[in-house]
Amino acid sequence: MTGKQKRAPYLMAAPAVILFTVFIVIPIGYAIWLSLHAMRVRGAGFGIRTEVFIGLENYLEAIGDSALYEAMQRMLGYGVIMVPATMGLALLFALLLDAPRVGGKRASRITIFLPYAVPGVIASLLWGFIYLPAVSPISAALKGAGLPAADFFGDVSIFFSVANIAVWGSVGFNMVVLYTTLRAIPKELYEAARLDGASEWRIALRIKVPLLRPALTMTSVFTLIGMLQVFSEPATLRPMTNAISQDWVPLMRIYQQAFVDNDIYLGAASSVLLAGATVLLSLAALAVLRTRSARSDR
Repeated sequence: MTGKQKRAPYLMAAPAVILFTVFIVIPIGYAIWLSLHAMRVRGAGFGIRTEVFIGLENYLEAIGDSALYEAMQRMLGYGVIMVPATMGLALLFALLLDAPRVGGKRASRITIFLPYAVPGVIASLLWGFIYLPAVSPISAALKGAGLPAADFFGDVSIFFSVANIAVWGSVGFNMVVLYTTLRAIPKELYEAARLDGASEWRIALRIKVPLLRPALTMTSVFTLIGMLQVFSEPATLRPMTNAISQDWVPLMRIYQQAFVDNDIYLGAASSVLLAGATVLLSLAALAVLRTRSARSDR
């Protein structure tokens, strides 16, 4: 093997390594560095603002922040709605599109996937106008039928309103992943099951769903990470309702600390804690899903 052949793999991997370093490693390192520092005033009188090393003080303050814990509770309430709905609908649509007697599959795939291409802020604005009582077509239809108008911005209904936007935008991606996995399964398995008298419903439950477990695990983890990183939906809806505070979810709380309260050091510490919680929760969910999948295969 020549020297050029030995260097070829490293040269091909170099762009990815450089991009990963510049856009992932360096920002994470800088955030950690900021989280260990703070701005202090030194000297008498007006003094001089100086950046000093304070160790874990920012982390201790972030851990003791009751508003951050309340934001996490609201995020979990949102996630209880968003994660099961997203995965359930994605699996349902994938199975329906893979059924042999379903027509219009290409148009249906495009229709279901299109919301994923809409930016989160735009989607939140679109749904916000649907929710807004003054212009909501749903409220107008209910009033026309003599029914009370729907309250999409109530203390409880706001969780469903925000979750609905995320579900609408993320189902299509998960559906495509699951549907692509289904298309890769050998058709001979289905034909053998049909010869044995299995219905399409039984084929879906006993053959398709078990073979989808790796894809379901991956998409479930992605959806869980999306739940932990929710920001654009509640932040965009906030000017329309008093039900969403400026620290409604953890990322909004971190934004408030860093850019409203002008304490980027505390915000950096909170963001590092949230990133660590995201990694740990994702790994725990992945381990649980893999364990259940291994037990089912026995």
